[in-house]
Amino acid sequence: MTIPDYQKIMLPLLKFAGDKNEHSTREAINHIFELYNLTSDEKRELLPSGQQPVINNRIGWASTYLKKAGLLESSKRGYFKITDKGLKVLKENLDEISIKYLEQFPKFVEFKTLKKEGKEQHKQDDEQTPQELMEFSFQQINDELAQEILKMVKIAHPSFFERLVVELLLKMGYGGSRKDAGEAIGKSGDEGIDGIIKEDKLGLDAVYIQAKRWEGTVGRPEIHKFVGALHGQGAKKGIFITTSIFSKEATKYASNMNDPKIVLIDGFKLTNLMIENDIGVSKVTTYEIKKIDSDYFVEE
Repeated sequence: MTIPDYQKIMLPLLKFAGDKNEHSTREAINHIFELYNLTSDEKRELLPSGQQPVINNRIGWASTYLKKAGLLESSKRGYFKITDKGLKVLKENLDEISIKYLEQFPKFVEFKTLKKEGKEQHKQDDEQTPQELMEFSFQQINDELAQEILKMVKIAHPSFFERLVVELLLKMGYGGSRKDAGEAIGKSGDEGIDGIIKEDKLGLDAVYIQAKRWEGTVGRPEIHKFVGALHGQGAKKGIFITTSIFSKEATKYASNMNDPKIVLIDGFKLTNLMIENDIGVSKVTTYEIKKIDSDYFVEE
């Protein structure tokens, strides 16, 4: 038996989750192994990069597409469960779930359209170099990863979000020691301030933090309140972190502020900073781009 493609895996994966229980990615992989009676060699067959088994990669993409269509959802890190929409699909007694079938779901169409638009923006036929193609693919993978990370952050416990903010700021060089940062974030809550953290290890200046797991758009009034809180503390610098987005008015208002200086971090920027600083993610593979060393071929 050859290794099944991701479209062949989607329906079995959805059926596996049909018991309504929470399942880990590892459980799903083992289930597909058994279902398709894969040999040891098939389980170990690697992608060209040599960093991940082909079957694991295909199961991952099958899971991603089902989540984009709203049939599965991430319940916590490394776990998933079926949605009400997914249960309705199972009642249709399908023989297979294909990409074409998933196109009936608006969220999947939106996801696919964004991918297609991205490709069109970068498509230059013969003018596009292999390296440009690789860089574009890299960005696509990171964008999809960022979306998955944001979902996990939103469903996590509020205390997890506070720990995440601490971890991120420490990785970016703020906060001094972990103990100092841990005590600074999540303890204040006074006048719109959720925490205070050192700007550098010496503590030469302080940065005031507001970190909110919100769903709705953060408007100018919220930023105005934060600025007022900063003035009340005599603060010169502030960071407003949210899992949602900021309105144009809020962004413009913050960008025009110089005293105090305000930095806004929305959900998209937050997850990209997490990826850049290796927080909540692990490296799957590394590619080295090499070029010829002309000096090597020059005779002395």
